[in-house]
Amino acid sequence: MNADQPDVERADGPASSAAPSTPTSTTTDPDPAPATADPERVDVLVVGGGNAGYSAALAAADRGRTVLLLEKGVRGEHGGNSFYTAGAVRVVHGDVDDVRDLVDHDDRLDATVLPPYTAEDFHSDMDRVTGGANDPALTTALVDDSLDVLCWLKEHGLRFRLMYERQAYPDAEGRQVFWGGLAIGATGGGKGLVEQHEQAAAAAGVRVRQGVAARELVLDRGRVAGVVATDEEGRTVRFAADSVVLAAGGFEADPEMRRTHLGTGWDRAKVRGTPLNTGDMLRAALDVGAAPHGDWSTCHSVAWDAAASDEGDRELTNQLTRGGYPLGIVVNAEGRRFLDEGRDFRNYTYAEYGARILAQPGGVAYQLFDGATRPMLRTEEYDAPGTSVVTADTVEGLADSLGVDRDAMAATVAAYNAAITRDVPFDAAVKDGRRSEVDPPKSNWANPLETAPFYAFPVTCGITFTFGGLRADEHGRVLDDDGRPLPGLFVCGEMLGGLFSGNYPGGTGLVSGAVFGRRAGSLA
Repeated sequence: MNADQPDVERADGPASSAAPSTPTSTTTDPDPAPATADPERVDVLVVGGGNAGYSAALAAADRGRTVLLLEKGVRGEHGGNSFYTAGAVRVVHGDVDDVRDLVDHDDRLDATVLPPYTAEDFHSDMDRVTGGANDPALTTALVDDSLDVLCWLKEHGLRFRLMYERQAYPDAEGRQVFWGGLAIGATGGGKGLVEQHEQAAAAAGVRVRQGVAARELVLDRGRVAGVVATDEEGRTVRFAADSVVLAAGGFEADPEMRRTHLGTGWDRAKVRGTPLNTGDMLRAALDVGAAPHGDWSTCHSVAWDAAASDEGDRELTNQLTRGGYPLGIVVNAEGRRFLDEGRDFRNYTYAEYGARILAQPGGVAYQLFDGATRPMLRTEEYDAPGTSVVTADTVEGLADSLGVDRDAMAATVAAYNAAITRDVPFDAAVKDGRRSEVDPPKSNWANPLETAPFYAFPVTCGITFTFGGLRADEHGRVLDDDGRPLPGLFVCGEMLGGLFSGNYPGGTGLVSGAVFGRRAGSLA
C-alpha cells in the first residue's frame, strides 16, 4: 500500500418512486453562470468522497482516465457516511479457507467456524428483508460482484478482516462461530476504510478537492457535462467533465426532506453519520431529468444512544449504536414491550428498529439486561466512553430511575420471564427457538431478567441513510422517466435507488457502494 496521503486540494419499481415534491434548484442549459469563466476539465468528475465515490474514482483511474473527486466536507468532515460505519461488508463466500487470502491473518482462523454464504442466501436475504421490493437487476449485480469487488479493492491496498468481536460467539469447544451471513469488515472500521481509500486514490493519480459543495449539474446539448459548486470560501466554481458520477449521499441530514418524505416526526431523528448529506445532488439530478426510484418513504435507522448529539460523532462513530437487544428486552416509556427483539439475527432487524423506536411515546425506549446478560454485550458499544446507562438492584428501582411506571415495567418483565421456554437451550450463534410466549413474542434468545443488578440503556432513533434515490441500470447509468440513460451521468452509493425498502441486510450498503461505484467508474 502506498503510505502517502492523497493529493488533497482544499478549495480556495418499488414503493414511493413518484417524483419527490422537495423544492429544487434551477439549472440552465448550457451555462448556469455565474461561475469561473474557464472551468477545469477532466475525463471523469466524481461528486462525493465516501466509499462509493472513491470506488468509482479508482475504477475510472484504472482505465487511464483523468479523475477529480469533489468532497463536500473539509478535512475533518470528510469521508461521508462511510467514515461513521463499522466497516462491515456483506459478500458471497465459502468457508474460512475460502477467505484466508482476502482477510488479515489472525491466530484464531484455524479455530473459526464460518458458514458459507451463497449467492442464493444473499438473494433470499435481500428479497426477505425488503418484502420483495428490491430491484432484481440491481440485486443480481450486487450479489454477483460482491466478493470480486473486495478482491479488487485489496489489489489496490485496502485491507479486510473477520469481525470476531461483532459477528462471532464462542462455542463449547472454544471455536469462534460466525452468524447472520456477515463476517468480513474493513480493517480499522469506517475510519480505516476511508483512510485506505484515500491512499489508494493517491497511488492511482486521482485528484481530490475537499470543501467543495456541488449544487447543480451542467447540461451541454442534452449531455451532463459538469457541475457548478461552491468552494470553501463561498465562491462559485465550475468543473467540466466528459462524465459525472454522483456519490453524494441521500437526504438523511435534511430535517425538512425527512419530514416531507419519511413523515411526521422524522425531523426529530438523530443523524448518526455525516451532517452533510442534505440531498443537494438528488435535487440537481431530478432537475435535469433523472427519474426517482426506490422507496423514498423509508430509511436505514437504528437504536442509538439517546444522549448522543444530533449529528454523528467522529470519534465514537458506530459505537453509539446499541445492537445488543436480541439478548434482552426493549420497553417504551410506558414500561411495555413493543417489538420482537429475537425475531431474527440483529443483522436483519437493526436497520428497521430505529423507526420502531421513533414511533414510541417521546421517541425513546430502554434496552433492559440483567447481571447474567450484561457481560454478553459488545464492549465497543456498551462500554464506550459516555455510554448512557441506568443501573439498579431491582426492576422497580430501575423503573423509578428511568421515570417509567414501576408497576407496568415490573409486570412486563415478570410476564416475559414466566413465559420463557426454559427447556430449550440458549445458543446465540443460531436462531435457537428459545421463546417467550408473550405479546409481542420473543422468538429466540429469551433469557430471563432476574439476576441483579439490572441495566437500562436509553435509546432513540439514529438515521443512517435514506432508501429512495435515482433510477439507474445495473451499470450505474442514470435513467430518465422513459428508462433512457441520461448521457454523461452515473450514480452509486446512497443515491442509487431501488435496492432497499423498509429494511436492509447489515453490511450491504458498503458493498453496494463499492460494486456500483466500480461499475460506474468502469464506464464513465
